[in-house]
This record gives sequence, C-alpha cells and structure tokens, in this order.
Amino acid sequence: MLVLSRKPGESVKVGDEVKITVLSVSGKQVRIGIEAPSDITIHREEIYNKIANEQKQLEDATPDTGE
Repeated sequence: MLVLSRKPGESVKVGDEVKITVLSVSGKQVRIGIEAPSDITIHREEIYNKIANEQKQLEDATPDTGE
C-alpha cells in the first residue's frame, strides 16, 4: 500500500486515466473527487463488497448445466 500525505487541492494520479483530488478536510472526514473514464466503475468499498456478494449468491443459486 502506498501511503501519501496530500493537502486540499492536491491530487494523486493512478495510471494515465485516473486522478484523485483532495477537496476538503474537516475533522476526521476527507472529501475526495475522482476523475476517471466513464468505462471505469467507482464505488465506495462497502458498496463494491455488497455488489460482489450479491453476484456470488446469484452464481451459487444458478444451477450449472455443464454446457
């Protein structure tokens, strides 16, 4: 894991296409902005995990026909 310190208005680039900017800091809360191409989905981790769990449940419930 890369750990960085950034001030409001400063950014981090992830590859050539993703830019993460610190918008503000208030107490323990940090607001960030993420710029990425529209084909890259962005979710909070808890939402991402919920979607992944739901997809796994659907896959487990679907019978394998062996085709």
